[in-house]
Amino acid sequence: MRFEYPALELLIAGRRIGVEGRKTEPVLNPSTGEALAQLPHATRSDIEEAVAAAAKGFQLWRGVAANERARVLRRTADLMRERRELLARLITLELGKPIGEARLEVEQAAGMFEWNAEEGKRTYGRVIPARAENIQQIAIKEPIGPIAAFSPWNAPAITPSRKISGALAAGCSVIIKPSEETPATALAIGGMLLEAGLPDGVLSIVFGDPIAISRQLIEAQAIRGITFTGSTNVGKQLAALAVQGMKRMTLELGGHAPVIIFDDVDIDAVAKSAAMAKYRNAGQVCTSPTRFYVHESVHDHFVEKFAEHANGIKIGDGFDSATVMGPLANARRVESMDAFVGDARSRGIRVAAGGERTGNRGFFYRPTLLANSDNDCMAANIEPFGPLAMTAPFGSFDEAIALANRLPFGLAAYAMTKDITRAKAVAGAIESGNVILNHWQVSLPETPFGGHKESGVGLEGGVEGLLSFQNTKFVSQASV
Repeated sequence: MRFEYPALELLIAGRRIGVEGRKTEPVLNPSTGEALAQLPHATRSDIEEAVAAAAKGFQLWRGVAANERARVLRRTADLMRERRELLARLITLELGKPIGEARLEVEQAAGMFEWNAEEGKRTYGRVIPARAENIQQIAIKEPIGPIAAFSPWNAPAITPSRKISGALAAGCSVIIKPSEETPATALAIGGMLLEAGLPDGVLSIVFGDPIAISRQLIEAQAIRGITFTGSTNVGKQLAALAVQGMKRMTLELGGHAPVIIFDDVDIDAVAKSAAMAKYRNAGQVCTSPTRFYVHESVHDHFVEKFAEHANGIKIGDGFDSATVMGPLANARRVESMDAFVGDARSRGIRVAAGGERTGNRGFFYRPTLLANSDNDCMAANIEPFGPLAMTAPFGSFDEAIALANRLPFGLAAYAMTKDITRAKAVAGAIESGNVILNHWQVSLPETPFGGHKESGVGLEGGVEGLLSFQNTKFVSQASV
């Protein structure tokens, strides 16, 4: 069953602003390449209004009891689950993700609101024993202030939900600029927050020129923190702006996840699960396993089985129940895949699966595997962010670790081994914010998530994520 894509708006201080009289851009359906709707762009005055509303909304929201804030967030989670099908269909229309994956994304996004609703009631301070009898020393937690949030297109429900729910649970107000390519999902969640009782002004949702909006928001005196998910290059630019105002930063940046596969595992089973993990969301996941380093004794067998599973993946429209992998999000990703494959072929690297576009409309690309890649090819050094994996053999433990750590990224890393001692050694040696052993699930609402090296600063999710939106204030009082 299809449904009508909604008219798109800006949401500023509870006021919905349509396309009339504004610059707009089309939002495309990646399965067809056709326009779904026109998206209005915010003006400078719109952003000024949103900042003023956030400043006022922060003073209101920070004074709301934690239990009441939790009620609003829990009610939002309930509404998201009640309208799971609506949100899932928006995700599939805007991103192309298969509908089953979209439903799972909605559930995880709702779980983030639920988790932060409860954890927000537990932002305890502490009493510090004093050195004198007449002194009381306490450390208390306070919200840092209005937050500017920026989220990409690849997880249109999860990433905005993680940022919004964490900030609101901590007592902050939020202005979020989601991706212009997947706007309706974030707008729907924003509407549910208002329906759940969030006061006007505590949340605004804006779209437009990313450079102009990010600069104006970060330079605004009222904004006290930024949270950004996206590329390392853009993250560095935003960090340079934020540091001018000494503003708190949480940056979840690019990755290029290595996978070390030792020779003591069931290679057939690992190859199957690896292909499923790699091509989830067409590989457009920041933690997507991409660089497969496989012990030399089982490397060729792994390549054979992985390629077999990749070639068997059903590609198509996300609303087709038989579809396993949908389209890429936009034409840029298709062109990027062609560049990776072209570079590999020019170096004599074997394309063991895929390596070409498919279909005569939309942005579809076959699941691709580059076998026996070298360290100089594009795929070994630049995150593909698409349905492309590469393999290379290794001989020793130290060689595997060196391969995994050779890039300046450290967001997610994986290893497969039955040896408990070896697994512990891998976890300690890999330079990454998230190390996953013998499975593929990286992030949950209750777990911390963030990168090391050039993959980010700060943490989202779990207790640590909530603390990213809070200041610690030390108060020492003497009795008189």
